[in-house]
Amino acid sequence: MVTGQRAAAARRDVPRVSPARLRTRRVDRRTVLRVAMCLVALAVIFANSWAWQRTPEPVPPSGSALEALETLTILASTPTRVADYDRDAFGSAWQDVDDNGCDTRNDILARDLERFAYADERSACVIRTGILEDPYTGTTIEFVRGVRTSAAVQIDHVVALGDAWSKGAAAWDAETREVFANDPLNLVATDGQTNSTKGSRDAAEWLPPAEAYRCPYVARQIAVKATYELAVTSDELAAMRDVLASCPAEPLPVG
Repeated sequence: MVTGQRAAAARRDVPRVSPARLRTRRVDRRTVLRVAMCLVALAVIFANSWAWQRTPEPVPPSGSALEALETLTILASTPTRVADYDRDAFGSAWQDVDDNGCDTRNDILARDLERFAYADERSACVIRTGILEDPYTGTTIEFVRGVRTSAAVQIDHVVALGDAWSKGAAAWDAETREVFANDPLNLVATDGQTNSTKGSRDAAEWLPPAEAYRCPYVARQIAVKATYELAVTSDELAAMRDVLASCPAEPLPVG
């Protein structure tokens, strides 16, 4: 009997949980679950929105220099200038490779000069005078043929012969090197001093002072390197991309 009374007393001492508190606990669990589900939904929405708003990688326009740039071979390491490089490896300067009766220098002068005149009116070959709107500097140069004046306008190899040598031309035969050195695609009339300053440097090391001509200049370099399967360094590639970023549709020259 005493035992039964003690058990009853013990049951009376245990605090009872009210029905209201039990409902509250169930509500709290449901609230936590709903909040968690909302957070997951928001995360999914945010992720989808971020993916949708990401700008896709631009596709270079067809026929552009930027498109051709991606086809060039990249050298694994920066080449060292070949010690045995000699200008004569590309043949004697300014040959008549197209058999038109005029040397390449005069062909390019006739192409690039304005209001030019021939030294001999009976022979459309040797340029005597003319006006060059120099693309490299943006200046106007009066050309006058002569021992002391002819060098004011020089013909630049857009891809310098020394650069070509170290990036593929050393393996060519003599005939291919001669054609390369006289290819109008790779030649531009320009200010003599500027041409001398450029030397054999590539696009990572030198660009024309006239910024407006940098896109056409780099596009022409790419056209030459693509045509003759010449390589580029990683720095050169980056420099070309940087220039073409402002003119992604710059067309690839064909001549």
